[in-house]
Amino acid sequence: MNKALAEFIGTFTLVLFGCGAAVIAGPAIAAANTVGVLGIAFAFGLAIVAMAYGIGAVSGCHVNPAVSLGVLVAGKMSAGDFVQYVIAQCLGAIAGAAVLYLIMSGKGAGWDGGLGANGWGEGYMGGYNTVAAFVFEAVATFIFLVVILGVTRPGTPTHIAGFAGVAIGLTLTMIHIVGINVTGVSVNPARSLGPALFVGGNALAQLWLFIVAPLVGAAVAGLLSRSGALWGSER
Repeated sequence: MNKALAEFIGTFTLVLFGCGAAVIAGPAIAAANTVGVLGIAFAFGLAIVAMAYGIGAVSGCHVNPAVSLGVLVAGKMSAGDFVQYVIAQCLGAIAGAAVLYLIMSGKGAGWDGGLGANGWGEGYMGGYNTVAAFVFEAVATFIFLVVILGVTRPGTPTHIAGFAGVAIGLTLTMIHIVGINVTGVSVNPARSLGPALFVGGNALAQLWLFIVAPLVGAAVAGLLSRSGALWGSER
């Protein structure tokens, strides 16, 4: 239960403050005071850094079903823990989106009902097509998992392992800087699920891609780790 609670809190924080930066301080609301792409990217990255050091010792701070799948495929967690983690992550994301919805509902004017939901296609950000969106999400998640599995693997020098949270958070920031204009960046099925449930419509219809693509990318990274092809055998 400690691990599940930690994952709930971590995913709640990621959605509330990451998506919150996009909604509360994004261009549609903040006008001249918008934080822009860099600000939104750092909000997601810093949320991961904060949670990595806050709950990392409890659950490993996955806060992402794709991360948990990659760790499972790599042989570093049990199927039982995986199920527990994913349930907690999804509930945390929904709770984070719910709190953000309540906050935005209190705004006098200017809010269009958005919650930072992911998407693609005509009318969404850069207007990228389905193939582009899928490729970005799968490849970005793969890179994200390579970093996570690399900096947390047994035998990592202490002076590197101590900065694992920073490395992971900055990787997520990098991914957002490049990908916000493509899909809004998911690389995390739970992060996409929470806002989509409240926004509905196209966000809910397109949710499948933000579940499938990150899981594919994560699974490939997990297999790479398990095979020892990149880091060598850990056994």
